Amino acid sequence: MRVLAIDPSLRGTGFAILEKTGVKVRAVTYGTIRNRADLLPSGCLVAIHERICDIIREHAPECVAVEGIIFVQSHRIAITLGAARGAALLAAAGRGLPIYEYAPRRVKQSVVGKGGAQKNQVAFMVRALLGLTETPPADAADALAIGLTHLQTAATATRGIAPLVRI
Repeated sequence: MRVLAIDPSLRGTGFAILEKTGVKVRAVTYGTIRNRADLLPSGCLVAIHERICDIIREHAPECVAVEGIIFVQSHRIAITLGAARGAALLAAAGRGLPIYEYAPRRVKQSVVGKGGAQKNQVAFMVRALLGLTETPPADAADALAIGLTHLQTAATATRGIAPLVRI
C-alpha cells in the first residue's frame, strides 16, 4: 500500500509518501511545500494544488491521508487553513483517490503514545519508527505521522477492528 499524507498549511504544507510492504513501512519521499511570504494567498493555493498533483503523478499513491480540521480561535486562520486543505484535497479528489481524515490528537496518540505530544516529540518518533538518518522538518514530520497513523489504522480496519473515516 502506498499513501500520500498531507499536513496542510498556506505557507508550509507538509507531505509524505509512505509505502507498506508486509509489515515494513518506508518513507519514499517527504518534504514541505514552501510558499514565499510575498506570494498572494491565491498563488499559494495554486502552488499547493499543482505540487500535490505532481507528487500524485510521480509516486502513484493508492489513497490520501490528511490531518483533520483543528480548532483555532481566529476565524481568519481557520479560513486560511481550510483553503489550503481544500487545494490539497481537490488535487487528490480530482485523481479519484480516496481521502481519509485523522484528528491531530489521534495522530499524536498513534505515533508518540499521547495525544498532547509536542511537535519535536512527533518528529523524533517518526525518525525512530521509520529509521530515518535525520529528523525531518516539523511540517514533513507531521505528514509522516499522519501517514503512519493511516497505515496502522488500515491494518486494523482490514481485521474489522476499526473503520476508516472517509471524506
